[in-house]
Amino acid sequence: MDTGCLSSMNINGVNQARSFAGQLPTQKCFASSHHASFAVKSLVVRNRGRRSHRRHSALEIVCKDFPRPPLESTINYLEAGQLSSFFRSSERPSKPLQVVIAGAGLAGLSTAKYLADAGHKPILLEARDVLGGKIAAWKDEDGDWYETGLHIFFGAYPNIQNLFGELGIEDRLQWKEHSMIFAMPNKPGEFSRFDFPETLPAPVNGIWAILKNNEMLTWPEKVKFAIGLLPAMLGGQPYVEAQDGLTVSEWMKKQGVPDRVNDEVFIAMSKALNFINPDELSMQCILIALNRFLQEKHGSKMAFLDGNPPERLCMPIVDHIRSRGGEVRLNSRIKKIELNPDGTVKHFALTDGTQITGDAYVCAAPVDIFKLLVPQEWSEISYFKKLEKLVGVPVINVHIWFDRKLKNTYDHLLFSRSPLLSVYADMSVTCKEYYDPNRSMLELVFAPADEWVGRSDTEIIDATMEELAKLFPDEIAADQSKAKILKYHVVKTPRSVYKTVPNCEPCRPLQRSPIEGFYLAGDYTKQKYLASMEGAVLSGKLCAQSIVQDYSRLSLRSQKSLQSEEVPVAS
Repeated sequence: MDTGCLSSMNINGVNQARSFAGQLPTQKCFASSHHASFAVKSLVVRNRGRRSHRRHSALEIVCKDFPRPPLESTINYLEAGQLSSFFRSSERPSKPLQVVIAGAGLAGLSTAKYLADAGHKPILLEARDVLGGKIAAWKDEDGDWYETGLHIFFGAYPNIQNLFGELGIEDRLQWKEHSMIFAMPNKPGEFSRFDFPETLPAPVNGIWAILKNNEMLTWPEKVKFAIGLLPAMLGGQPYVEAQDGLTVSEWMKKQGVPDRVNDEVFIAMSKALNFINPDELSMQCILIALNRFLQEKHGSKMAFLDGNPPERLCMPIVDHIRSRGGEVRLNSRIKKIELNPDGTVKHFALTDGTQITGDAYVCAAPVDIFKLLVPQEWSEISYFKKLEKLVGVPVINVHIWFDRKLKNTYDHLLFSRSPLLSVYADMSVTCKEYYDPNRSMLELVFAPADEWVGRSDTEIIDATMEELAKLFPDEIAADQSKAKILKYHVVKTPRSVYKTVPNCEPCRPLQRSPIEGFYLAGDYTKQKYLASMEGAVLSGKLCAQSIVQDYSRLSLRSQKSLQSEEVPVAS
């Protein structure tokens, strides 16, 4: 993600800050941390050797994970694999294209990876000094990692699953039991579960999970909910696409679905999908997710990465790119897209004065960053003008290290059903690299965050603790009279994934732009997997496919450009 990032440390009011060069004020990721006291910090320092040894051996610790589900036979997995094979089996280019790509999030990494597979030379430029974009992570002075978001890998992510297989890192996914687990606001400390039986096919296993749960919805509510969903089941994709004009709340009212279904299920689901509430979210987003999760037997099964995303997922992609002749450069921020007289791209101008030239160009930065870079000459073209509707949604990721092991957690993703929190997990239990037998580290998504992203970290932590006191009444108190905070990190992303409000779908651009030789990649571009990690990877594959398909035209254009530069000027 091509954003500025500020990482600061606050110890007893003493701020030590370092900032990444060239911050863009409209798109920042703030990461801050706080140690409870100098005494706690000293304890951490004294124990650093022991903790480092524990972390080093953590990857060998076998948590109670479940076997990888058999995904290879699903239609979506096979289709994703077929798209991957397109690059490996395509005719080798007589002269590889040099493709300049801005942004080393999953979309840019995916674009570069598949172009390299097809025999071309990607030059991947990342503005910051960290890989991953929206899955970036940083290591603090104690050696602990904190992330931009709580990232979950679903069985219904076929391009992600293929990517892990192609890189030979499938064992880095820690699969959890096939359940969706919700906290119970009216029963503090208790959970309500939707358990998907392994013996039943889809969608029967999902229907069974819903019917067996009697704590969140009554039978009459379930029946009305099912009747409301019937048109989506019968109407298929055309019906789903037609619902883009309605919010979730509007759709439910139109279908006669009880309000309690919204309160019990869809608020949590909306915040998990797009960090906003049902009165803003497009119903199309919900229906796409339900379709993906319910139509595949293992679609809603979840996995955690076994460690931090930059090292455990992004670096294997970078190694793959470099092994095939591609380049990946950090601290390379785009300042301007310079144009030729005919309106095509001349080169990418970087903030350090460097000019990067290629045979084709890709912007894989978030949509808000790209809108700042769109040349004036392109601004009235419909393809670019429609992007104004797509605006990133703010989100905050909170990490809290406690002085003890919390008991009311679970080795899984948990839906908080809190008005301020979306989902959370005890990463000291769910993730091998973060494993700690003595202390819990909760990672929580604070959403909706639009009213909070400008507030102080202290205010955010205080509000989080008040909510956690409701979720852990026997273990956590807002005043820390029970479990005490050792330290915390707050990561703010004022512009994350695009806000999926009604009527956004027609504004999502195809990867091939109307400007010859210029392409887009990103989860906001046109693809069928929402604004997600899967959507980012698929967008990169579709972008790379467009470039490979355009090889002859791009190669001829490059040759003409070279010839025009070589023609001597008459005196």
